[in-house]
Amino acid sequence: MISLPMYDVWPEDTQSLTREIQHRLRLQGFADNETRRVRPGDLLAHWQSGRLLLSQACGYPLVTRLRSVRTVGCFHYTAAGCHGPQYRSYFVARLADRHKTPEDFSGQRLVCNAPDSQSGYNVWVSRLTAEKPLTGFFSAVSFSGGHRHSLQAVRRQSADITAIDCVSLALLKRHFPQESEGLVIVGESPLTPGLPLITAGNTSDQQLVLLRTTLQAIVSDPSCRPLCDRLLIQGFSAIERQAYPAVPGAI
Repeated sequence: MISLPMYDVWPEDTQSLTREIQHRLRLQGFADNETRRVRPGDLLAHWQSGRLLLSQACGYPLVTRLRSVRTVGCFHYTAAGCHGPQYRSYFVARLADRHKTPEDFSGQRLVCNAPDSQSGYNVWVSRLTAEKPLTGFFSAVSFSGGHRHSLQAVRRQSADITAIDCVSLALLKRHFPQESEGLVIVGESPLTPGLPLITAGNTSDQQLVLLRTTLQAIVSDPSCRPLCDRLLIQGFSAIERQAYPAVPGAI
C-alpha cells in the first residue's frame, strides 16, 4: 500500500504524485498488490500495517507509537520556514494580536489540530510546559481535527491562537487564501526533522534502497518538476529513525 495523507490540501496534486510513485515502483519490480494506492481513514492502523510500502507520517507518532516501521526519508519543501529536510511550525493569531508573542497568550484559548501532532500540539508542550501544563497556561485547549480547521477557529474567534506547520500554511495560502485572512504569525518553533516517509518494518534492505532511489529520481526528473512545484517539493533526503529523538519533547 502507498499513500501520502499528510499534505493533502489539494487532492488532485497529491493523487498525481502518488500515481507517479506507484508507476515507478512497478517499473522497479514491485507487484501491483504492493503498490496499491489507498486513502486511509485510520492513519495509525495504516502506518502500522505489515503491508505498508510507503506513506508519510508525523514525527511525534513515529517516535511514540510507530517503533516497528522503517524510515525512508523526507521531502524537502520550498515553503518559507523550511531548510532542507527540516521544517518548523508557525504560531498564528488574529491580526489584532500581532504585537504579542506566544507566551503573551496565557489565560487565552488554544486550538490544536490533534494531540498526536508534532507541529500543532507537541511544539506547545516543548515550549511551555517547563513551567506548567498547557491546561494551566491556557484557559482552554481544544482539538479541531486539522490545521485548516484550527485556522478557521482562530478567525471565527472561538480560539485565540494555534500552531501550524509551515508547509501546511503555505499550501493553504496558495489554494485557500481566504483561510489566513486577518491572521498573523506571532512566533515560530525551532527547526525539526520533516514529516517522515515510512515503510513497514518487514520491508527488506533492498526494497528500502529502491524506495529511496525512486523518490530521488522523481524529485530530480525535469518532467516531474511542475507537479513537485505545485506540492512545494524540491528535493528528497534519506533520513534514519535516529534523527527523530532530537525533536524537542518527542520522547
